[in-house]
Amino acid sequence: MNENLFASFITPTLMGLPVVIIIIMFPSIFFPSTTRLISNRLIAMQKWLIRLTTKQMMAIHSKKGQTWALMLMSLIMFIGSTNLIGLLPHSFTPTTQLSMNLGMAIPLWAGTVILGFRHKTKASLAHFLPQGTPLPLIPMLIIIETISLFIQPMALAVRLTANITAGHLLIHLIGSATLALMDISMTTALITFIILVLLTVLEFAVALIQAYVFTLLVSLYLHDNA
Repeated sequence: MNENLFASFITPTLMGLPVVIIIIMFPSIFFPSTTRLISNRLIAMQKWLIRLTTKQMMAIHSKKGQTWALMLMSLIMFIGSTNLIGLLPHSFTPTTQLSMNLGMAIPLWAGTVILGFRHKTKASLAHFLPQGTPLPLIPMLIIIETISLFIQPMALAVRLTANITAGHLLIHLIGSATLALMDISMTTALITFIILVLLTVLEFAVALIQAYVFTLLVSLYLHDNA
């Protein structure tokens, strides 16, 4: 295979126009709404999983924090479905783009921080200076805590980008090795193919876990400020 290793991460275009917006909207078809009194098994399972995740994630929050439940559930469903669609052959994964992940992380992080400064001003400012800090270390600790605060959205975005990108690269490399080994040794190619299948199953789990981790960290930031 002479295809560029990073070709799958290039933003797709149609007649010179980017089609990322269409791709981002595509996962919404996996979460249909129904007007029937009795839902089918798929929709019933989706509702059960959403209720379970909402209950687990919102258990630590106050009433003010629980108002973010719809946003957090929409976030985890969007990231999870986008990651899963990206595992299909010849597809594009928007969450491999750092710019998109920063576009999700920065507004959510900023919302939690603004909420904290608005409703818990003293507690939010207290995070910059732990109690009992020696006087000479106060300026340095304030600078360190400020930097750590502004690094949070970058860490959110980089973690998601790195994990999804690394998985796609591994699948691409092992798939290319399997095709190359078929002409050399079928036994070795079969072993490599089994590894590829196991890695693909692992990537399905990673796609869902990373969506949960991203949303959980946003939820923890909200818990610290709301």
